[in-house]
Amino acid sequence: MRQRVRALVAVGVLVLGTGGAGTAQAAVAAPRCPTAELFATANTAIITDPADPRLRDRLQRFGHDVRKIIHANGARPGASTLLDGVFWSGELKRATYERSRVFDVSEVNRDGLRHIAGVVAKRYHQESVLTFRCLPRTSREVDAVEIRAAGVSARALHDTLVADPEAREELGGGSVTRDGRLILVAPLGDLPLAREFTQSLGVDWRKAEVRYGDEEFVS
Repeated sequence: MRQRVRALVAVGVLVLGTGGAGTAQAAVAAPRCPTAELFATANTAIITDPADPRLRDRLQRFGHDVRKIIHANGARPGASTLLDGVFWSGELKRATYERSRVFDVSEVNRDGLRHIAGVVAKRYHQESVLTFRCLPRTSREVDAVEIRAAGVSARALHDTLVADPEAREELGGGSVTRDGRLILVAPLGDLPLAREFTQSLGVDWRKAEVRYGDEEFVS
């Protein structure tokens, strides 16, 4: 994707504690995390108008084609979820918008996931595609978190992001699912900031889910 994909969605309770990132408490035990996730879009335009008709594209053909790419390269495609993204452009000094999809991927290792993301990036002319591999919290490979929390609208995400200079510069933005949930992937060291941003969106942190893993932007 053009920029760091950030997002917030979900449910769960989980005790967090990471060296250098402080200790935080999230809600109930998280549901099973997929082996990996791939965040991607077919869009190459910079969209600044939330009413732009391109933001109504459900990316169904794109979703079908990416699932075929995943399968053709030895992995198993799982669920695919449509996302409405709100991102901050430092160059434009304003929020931008993007339709994308997140794909669950199983039966894949790090190199295989990287290869698949590279194929998608090249085919759809993307600067990069974000991947997230779910890992045990204690793994030495953990360098990122994925925060999921329910009950955040795209409008709230936009307004809160624009009003928070630190979050928009460090976290970059977020993506909202069509049923009103969001997903935020952030570097492990930004967990305290991500938690504060999540709470500023009106989320009860005790009801948030936090997944640990390895993120990579593949071009």
